[in-house]
Amino acid sequence: MIRLALLRHGHTAWNREGRLQGRSDIPLDDVARAELGALALPSAWQSADLKSSPLARAVETARLLAGRQPHIEPSLIEMNWGTLEGQHGAELAKDPESGFRHIEDWGWNYCPPGGEPPSALRARLIPWVASLERDTVAICHIGTMRVLLALATGWTFHGNAPFRIKRNRLFVLHVQGDKLTLAPEVERLERR
Repeated sequence: MIRLALLRHGHTAWNREGRLQGRSDIPLDDVARAELGALALPSAWQSADLKSSPLARAVETARLLAGRQPHIEPSLIEMNWGTLEGQHGAELAKDPESGFRHIEDWGWNYCPPGGEPPSALRARLIPWVASLERDTVAICHIGTMRVLLALATGWTFHGNAPFRIKRNRLFVLHVQGDKLTLAPEVERLERR
């Protein structure tokens, strides 16, 4: 069995403003840098493979926490929000013509205008997970994590998710062949 620990990148200005980031390469903000600089991966994960989305906010999160350069993994990039990127989710939700939907109404095939559906992330993430050879920490994005956690829990992007993604926590998946299961407890980052 291989363990895969998923961690969401630190905050950006767009996160704090409620903007959809998707593939936009928005950096960490100064508050996130200071917070992450005081944290580290739990000791049990220090020698695991370190992978990161190619987006700067994920790469910098990995470097700050692990003190080393991650291996860049294109499969971990965030969902493409297309023409909705940079816009405020709360405002889009008020406009039925915007193409925005709340996550519990997505299903696997919801596609934001000019973007990609969760099924496209699933198609690129399944082969990547199958290629893992040892315990791995993946610094990525909430959309990427939702897809992997959905695969582990059987959630179909209909109704409320059976998990809640918080920052500074490792969500650990057990990988056995093509089967993913979610460990019952999340692991917190450690103080330096």
